[in-house]
This record gives sequence, C-alpha cells and structure tokens, in this order.
Amino acid sequence: MAYIGKEPIVGNFQKCDAISVVNGQAAYTLQVSSTNVVPESANHMLVSLNGILQAPVTSFSVSGSTLTFVSNLATGDVIDFVILLGNVLDLGTPSDGTVTNAKLAQDIISGATALTAEPADTDEFLVSDAGTLKRIDYSLIKGGGITEVDTWRLTSDLNSNADPITSNLERPDDAAAGRIGTGMTVSSGIFTFPSTGYWQVTWIAACELNSDSLNANMYATINNSNYDIVAWAPIGMQDNRPTGSSISAILDVTNTSNVKVKFTVSSMAGASDTILKGSTDENLTTFTFIRLGDT
Repeated sequence: MAYIGKEPIVGNFQKCDAISVVNGQAAYTLQVSSTNVVPESANHMLVSLNGILQAPVTSFSVSGSTLTFVSNLATGDVIDFVILLGNVLDLGTPSDGTVTNAKLAQDIISGATALTAEPADTDEFLVSDAGTLKRIDYSLIKGGGITEVDTWRLTSDLNSNADPITSNLERPDDAAAGRIGTGMTVSSGIFTFPSTGYWQVTWIAACELNSDSLNANMYATINNSNYDIVAWAPIGMQDNRPTGSSISAILDVTNTSNVKVKFTVSSMAGASDTILKGSTDENLTTFTFIRLGDT
C-alpha cells in the first residue's frame, strides 16, 4: 500500500519503569516491568530530564541496559520518562498475544535440515491435541515394529525323554541366518528373555517315528521356580517317515528374571527309530522367539 507523505514508523515502543535519581550518580539501569531491557541505541530513545528532552549521544549514552548521562545527576533532578522506540527499521519484538496462527506463514517450519537417523528418545515432535499445538518426546510415540526375533535349533537327533532339552542347542550360523535385537540366552535348557513384553514362542518339532510316538511340550514359569505347561502336541507313528508338529504360545514377560520358558520331550520309549530330528547344518527342530510389543 502506498502512503501520501512519510510511511508510518513501526517499532517496539516501550516505556521504562520509573527511575529514582541518586545524588552524584550518572548511570542507571533500564527496566520494563522490573526486567532489564536493552535499547537498539541511544538514537532509538526518548529521555526526558527535568522536563527537557535530552539529545542522544550528546547528553546521554547507552550500553546494554545501562543509561549513562554525561554528568552526574544531583538531588532534585527528575528523570521524567524513558521511552524505547525499538528498531524503527523492523517490527522489533511483538507484544504478548499479538502473534496468532493466522499471522504465521504456512511454510514457517521448512524442514530444510533432514534427520538421517532414528530420533533420540528426547527429540520432540509437534502434535495437535484437540486443536492445541503441543510437543511430545519421541520416546512416547515410538514403537510398533518388531524389536526382537531369535531362533535356536537342535543340532543332533534326540531319542529319549528330556526335561528340559539341555544340550545340542545352537543359534543358526548359516550364511543367510539372522536375528533382530539382543536375542535369547539359554542355560541348562532354560531360556531367558532379553526384555519384557509380549512374546510369541513357537516350537517346530521335526520327527522320524516308526514304533512309538512322543509329546512335544512347552513350559513357562512366572516366578523362576514353578513351571506350568502352556502348549503341547502329541506326535504319532508315521511308518518310519518324516513327520512333525508345531506348538506356539504368547507369553506376557513382565519380568525377565522370573518369566522363563523350557521345552521338554515325553512319552518316548527310547527306540532307535523314535527320533526328534536335529542338525547343525539346517533347521529341523527349531525354537523361535518374537517380541510382539510392550507388556
């Protein structure tokens, strides 16, 4: 918009708090609402002393929030007012409550700098909570993905009952094998979870049976002592042909020291042709653990 005459000057106009004169003192602190303020320069100030406007630089100077007169003031002198004009070349600091959503450009948050890694837990995002813009830590909204996947296997055949299966257990080490996260630990056949959460535990039992059958059992404890059966499958005779079964359970691991799992084999007569199959070269009998989410 064009103006007839000089365009209006816009600044951050503020009237300083009243200043009491101290006899023999030239320097005084400038405050607005009891908070120190820093003028742009002496030329951006109106200072009245004893009813007379003072000449900037000639009669007073300013450094930071300190106004200094060229001569010490004396008892009876009165600083009538000090007005700060702000920087008349720009808007200065907006007054409280004057900047609204309507006054913000749509692209004020440019996203010019890219985050190239997963945010830290204390990194913050902006969300609208019932129309009010708020910030929220990444730690409160992250998740939703699988953070733990681990598989173990039986490395050699087993043809006798075991409670639990304690030996010939390994994590697959084939070239294409992998896992997500820390993974399980096992000691004397007892599997310990690396973190709390809801876990899906699956046992695939590969068998070769002729004259007998076996039971594949999964037990869990919630107190690191007493075990209860959570899943089992009877595997019957198949005329000396490969067979198998799978059992699965979702466990609520609320405490990694107390909630544990073990796998047992029962009802095996010990015959040489009643076999729970294992191999160190391929997955036959396997135990898989997947963390699904927070408990």
